[in-house]
Amino acid sequence: MGPTTAILLPGLLAGAIAIGVTVAVERWGGRIGGLLGTLPSTVIPASLGILAESSTTLDFQAAMYATPVGMLVNAVFLWTWRALPPRLPRGGIGLRLPLMLAASLSVWAACAALAHIALHQARSEGLPLIGAGIGGTLALAGVGALACLRNPPAPRGRRSVGPVALLARGVLAAVAIATAVGIAGLGGALAAGLASTFPAIFLTTMVSLWISQGEAVQSGAVGPMMLGSASVATFAVIGAWSLPALGPVVGCVVAWLAAALLVTLPAWAWLQRRARQFPAPR
Repeated sequence: MGPTTAILLPGLLAGAIAIGVTVAVERWGGRIGGLLGTLPSTVIPASLGILAESSTTLDFQAAMYATPVGMLVNAVFLWTWRALPPRLPRGGIGLRLPLMLAASLSVWAACAALAHIALHQARSEGLPLIGAGIGGTLALAGVGALACLRNPPAPRGRRSVGPVALLARGVLAAVAIATAVGIAGLGGALAAGLASTFPAIFLTTMVSLWISQGEAVQSGAVGPMMLGSASVATFAVIGAWSLPALGPVVGCVVAWLAAALLVTLPAWAWLQRRARQFPAPR
């Protein structure tokens, strides 16, 4: 596999995988759809591409351990989509949505830069990054659960998300993952791990649902998406070991099953119970 193919193939796979999550949120509502939509998906081609492009196993593991920290940054990004809209100026979507985009991406960029500096400093001092990976995963599960406790109503969408929005989502995810793999090939393990978590899926989900369904559906999906992100972080922590040790295919299967069984399934059962107690408006 040539270097160009090694970069483009994971990106194309990630774009194809990413398109389905907006449909899940639309069909099952923000609560359950938001959780199921965060099952490890684009992280799979990202991890395979980074593994292929990393010069050493330690570089690959550094990128994977940076991923939970990146997902924690994404949780902050998602939270802005619940916390900031009530504070935006009154007006139509042409005013409020661009302001929301600018604010949320600015918060993400600032937090991602701080995370990269902290991870780089830790690695330069010889500190084991597995602590950052595990700590980021546990923190993500905690803040996600807290966000779900007071989750706003998460109704199903009443209109289908258009093909242009779905395509844009796939393209953004593909570009993010291809960029991450390319950075890994240049030796930037930590930057690759953080770049692989650029919130392309979250961003396009929030925007497309806001446009097509209104603010209620996207706001209701925030908490479950934050909680479900712990599944991606779990995949990354386990995949840091399983992919080099068991091979790419078996390693991905083991990491995916562990993430689904340890995080997504219990979270799904908990959210289902809460959904029965606090049913979403129809």
